[in-house]
Amino acid sequence: MQHFTKAENRDIEDRYLDFLKVIKDKFDEGRLGRIEKAFRFSNAAHHGIKRKSGEPFIIHPIAVAKIVALDLGLGATSIVAALLHDVVEDTDYRLSDIENMFGNRVASIVDGLTKLSGDFDQRHALTLKKMLMTLSDDVRVILIKIADRLHNMRTLDSMPAHKKIKIAGETLFLYVPLAHRLGLHAIKSDLEELSFKHKHPEEYNQIIYLLHNQEEKRNYLVNEFIQPIIKKLEQENVDCKVSHRLKTSYSIWQKMQKKSVSFEEVYDLLAIRIAINSKPGTSEKRQCFDVLSIVTDIYKPKPDRIRDWITTPKANGYESLHVTVMGPEGQWVEVQIRTDRMDDVAEHGFAAHYRYKDIRNFENELDPWIERIRELLQSTDADAFEFLDDFKLNLFSAEINVFTPKGDMFSLPKGSTVVDFAYEIHTDLGNKCIGAKINLKLVPLSHVLKNGDQVEILTSENQVPKLEWLKFSASPKARGKIKNAFKDEKTKHSKKGQIIVEDAFKKMKAPLTSNNLKKLTAHYNLNNKEQLYSEVGMGFIELDNLNDIIGKKSENKLVKYWNVTFGSGSKKQDEETEFEEETTTKIDKKKPFLLKENQDNITFSLAKCCNPIPGEQVIGYLSTDDHVTIHKVECHELERFIANQGEKIIRAEWTKFKRQSYLTRLNLEGFDRMGIVNEVTTMITKGHNINMRSVKFDTHDGIFKGDLFLYIHNAEDLSKLIERLKTIKGIDNVTRIENLTE
Repeated sequence: MQHFTKAENRDIEDRYLDFLKVIKDKFDEGRLGRIEKAFRFSNAAHHGIKRKSGEPFIIHPIAVAKIVALDLGLGATSIVAALLHDVVEDTDYRLSDIENMFGNRVASIVDGLTKLSGDFDQRHALTLKKMLMTLSDDVRVILIKIADRLHNMRTLDSMPAHKKIKIAGETLFLYVPLAHRLGLHAIKSDLEELSFKHKHPEEYNQIIYLLHNQEEKRNYLVNEFIQPIIKKLEQENVDCKVSHRLKTSYSIWQKMQKKSVSFEEVYDLLAIRIAINSKPGTSEKRQCFDVLSIVTDIYKPKPDRIRDWITTPKANGYESLHVTVMGPEGQWVEVQIRTDRMDDVAEHGFAAHYRYKDIRNFENELDPWIERIRELLQSTDADAFEFLDDFKLNLFSAEINVFTPKGDMFSLPKGSTVVDFAYEIHTDLGNKCIGAKINLKLVPLSHVLKNGDQVEILTSENQVPKLEWLKFSASPKARGKIKNAFKDEKTKHSKKGQIIVEDAFKKMKAPLTSNNLKKLTAHYNLNNKEQLYSEVGMGFIELDNLNDIIGKKSENKLVKYWNVTFGSGSKKQDEETEFEEETTTKIDKKKPFLLKENQDNITFSLAKCCNPIPGEQVIGYLSTDDHVTIHKVECHELERFIANQGEKIIRAEWTKFKRQSYLTRLNLEGFDRMGIVNEVTTMITKGHNINMRSVKFDTHDGIFKGDLFLYIHNAEDLSKLIERLKTIKGIDNVTRIENLTE
């Protein structure tokens, strides 16, 4: 163990004293004494240990404790746990030592925050599962975990590039939805921005630059927009604060990706916020609607963009009125109207409910979510990754509210079906469900519910749960109940699937090696061979294209093996044999994986979920030691792999691709006119070195839509083609579609 220098010890003390200054007025001497004791113990335990950045490790727990105290507003017990959260994991002290010195409650929280040892691929999912077991009793575990992740993201610069991408992807996949679900808007935005900065540095810097360039014009428009509102509010004696919020760079980039628009085409960069200093004894809802009336008297509202989150708050406790109005220079502007209490809750979620002594209402909102987690945890035999996927569904960003025939309201994830609603009411109702009447109209189990639907569940005593229900169920509760009904048959399906897989390999004369099984599980975005066998056994996966997935390379090796060992005419060729493929060069995770047209020994394939082409920013997933699956950096499926199996993520870079071409799909939209199809096809074939596989155009009421399948060499050629297509008179939009299914 190395000793810190005097300067380092002084820095530690200075940071701790700065922390004490901001919390000393909030706690009595007894609580401050417990915090002091925790710091001294943690400082001694971590003495001599440094972070990747080179600074003393204890600085990290101090920073986490500061976030817990200031951003989350939690008490002394949480601060003590934050200061101690890495002691058991990183030092020789045990949980029993924490319990003896600081009590059961602190020890329980620290235990929930301590990472598990063992196989890395299982570690993250199991850690989360353990953490959520503690969450069932104490929500502070998850809050401190989010604070820990926030500080790690703020100090990510010292990490190598591939680690930055892994940690940023993991944060977007899991911690951002967690922060959202707990109503921590400010922390959620910070996590998104930091993840975007480290995962897509070029795009992040470009958007920051563009925002800076438009700052003067933006400020002018804001002042021009809000002045009439401020004047009218003063005339009406409304005590409030009017401010503006700039859309985050991550939100802007997301919209650019989702809508396939440029930065200049993102119109809702700004939102105006009116926070009312609410009058005691007067309805907060009425005060907000009075201000809404004032705003819409000045600016015309967009009828389909009025949202009332006060009458029906969001699942995370968010309350506000939103209206989009037509502002100066033809710009749509969103106006958010809320009271000062609502504003604090919107920014700080859980902590704000404590400040307003509204914790009982908040627990009423939080309890159903925690109860769903308890139900997931009861499936003790569930695969860790399957658990993580189901839990992720519980962090839905959008909800719908549906009603029973008696008028009782239930909240469900957006995309829920009749079967989800049935299981939400009662397990027996779900098991016996055969359909429903929605607004008096008969619909099947797979019917997707809409906000405001009134649903009457229809049942039959002869009905039993069916595995195919999993294909259209959206809520974790329903999926868990359906899976539980088939627990006894799980082993049978797995054995059946294993036989089907083995027979498929035997039929194509390919070796059933661990590498080939990993290629197969990676292709179907599964986590392990057990999940593969189960999915195949239940009929969710058919192995018709096994030869394309595994490739003919394995077959050639097999033939070579038999010829050398037994001779070309040996009868043993018909017998089932299992062996490992010949040794190949393993991939160096520390170096970028270079994508070449002529790859030696090490092979790669392009992920079907995002279909990357040469020149695009990509990253690799090690499906085996000698095979890499290439994904686009922004691929959502990749985020799932990063969260589950982050150590298999490596950097990847394209070399020049001159001969090989890749299938790409473009959608065109615009106004139909004579000769436009001919202009499009001529531009594609003329001087772009691009070939067309198929072209389809449909027209309706003067509007046309085109669907093009093209063979492209690289992203630069594609970008140039898209820009040229946009210059054709009548074409309004050109979008690249990642899904290649016709």
